[in-house]
Amino acid sequence: MRIAQIQSHVYADKQKNLSMLADCLDRLDDSGADLVTIGEMFTTPYETACFPEYAEPEGGETWRQLSDMARAHRIYLSAGTIPEVDPEGRVYNTAYVFDRNGRQIAKHRKVHLFDIDVEGGQRFRESDTLTAGTASTVFDTDFCRVGICICFDCRFPEIVREMVLSGAKVVLVPASFNMTTGPAHWELMFRARALDNQCYMVGTSDARDPSFSYVSWGHSIVTSPWGDVVAQMDEKEGVQITDLDLSYVDKVRRELPLLHGLTANAKKCV
Repeated sequence: MRIAQIQSHVYADKQKNLSMLADCLDRLDDSGADLVTIGEMFTTPYETACFPEYAEPEGGETWRQLSDMARAHRIYLSAGTIPEVDPEGRVYNTAYVFDRNGRQIAKHRKVHLFDIDVEGGQRFRESDTLTAGTASTVFDTDFCRVGICICFDCRFPEIVREMVLSGAKVVLVPASFNMTTGPAHWELMFRARALDNQCYMVGTSDARDPSFSYVSWGHSIVTSPWGDVVAQMDEKEGVQITDLDLSYVDKVRRELPLLHGLTANAKKCV
């Protein structure tokens, strides 16, 4: 399974971000990528006040453009996250996934909102404008079952374990760690989740822009079922292409049977 991670620069202009994605997908046509991933809130500056302003309903203009891109390029598109507004006006941090025909096959609303206050470091409260989701999410591809969660969700081991016990061999994490949490925990967290759950973890970040009030760490990463770093970017814009050997998941789980006998009801994420 070949995965392309797009670590993109995020502009204040929503349509510019979508146009940049379309251009990047054009350039990836000869790469053989089966699944393309993007970072968290890739259409909007990562600021709580922007989320309601940029929010769209499911099936809105951004959703339609993403669906069209997946269909035009015949890829699975894990379309990062965008702010979603529901009919009652609640705003969510939402990840949509489309299949090769542009059909939505998964939707994950961020369960664990990023509310932190690190002395001398980052202070941020997603809950000022966002509502939390309530479920873990998995979906099927031609290759295997895949899980998806969003950034701070991955801090909570239970949600990744639930996806794996529901059959996931790969877990996608659109994310945007910052300059406090990124250097300290980004690589460590992805290696730990991969090791504990004997799966591939794929963390896709936005590129770093020091001019924004929230500065992303970058460093999009892939970690293996053995806990190794398979690939990792720096902080700049770019694309990382990685081939995942799914038979390796089976090999590691067979040789070190940590998950043997567990069921999807063993631990709930909420």
